[in-house]
Amino acid sequence: MKHILVFEAVVLLSSVAMMSQTTPSKCATAPSEIVASHISDEITLDARQPAPEWQKAEAIVFCSNWQGKSPDQRRETGVRVLWSSQTLYLRFECRFRELFLFEDSDGNGRRDHLWDRDVAEAFLQPDPVREHYYREFEVSPNGMWIDLDIFPGGLADLKSGMKRSVFLDEKARCWAAELAIPMSALTPHFDPKAVWRANFYRVEGKKEPRAYLAWRPTGTPEPNFHVPAEFGRLRFADSR
Repeated sequence: MKHILVFEAVVLLSSVAMMSQTTPSKCATAPSEIVASHISDEITLDARQPAPEWQKAEAIVFCSNWQGKSPDQRRETGVRVLWSSQTLYLRFECRFRELFLFEDSDGNGRRDHLWDRDVAEAFLQPDPVREHYYREFEVSPNGMWIDLDIFPGGLADLKSGMKRSVFLDEKARCWAAELAIPMSALTPHFDPKAVWRANFYRVEGKKEPRAYLAWRPTGTPEPNFHVPAEFGRLRFADSR
């Protein structure tokens, strides 16, 4: 069964083709840096048929767990990043073994405790000096989402104005998601020369032990994504 989900922007034949072009033969290791490619104009989100600008962004690919162990290519995840002066764009390309989804959400698709089901997650830290302050963004294979402001001792709804597009192909066992996050929700003064910290994750599975996958391993004894000291680097490619 195939599902096309339509939100603020439309929600993988072309997605699968993109993934196959950039996915290395092994996904057990990944670089510690991801580079966001610059685009001059805003793009339309379309997870099913990605805009050509995504080809500019080199994917990082991961399939190991939060400890950097037990690689599973059938749960492989690719992440690409684009940036404009107004927007940070993220694209997830995900393979899966099974689906475990919420069936209900707020009218706008927001779902509290989304991490209790299958999700792709991005943790973004524009100011690494403030180690325990960062933003969390999650999206599920059926298009539900949540965005959070993380700070010492708690969290709060970010209300970032994020837009998203998701495409799920159950037969091919893959899904893709694109997010558009306003820069103003991430940092009051965006500097493309700055180096941010970031990490990307997947959660999949109906019961424990579930699959907790991470781009940069957190190394904790039990699954824990909230380890900013282990985030990788997010660098912004020159706009020229």
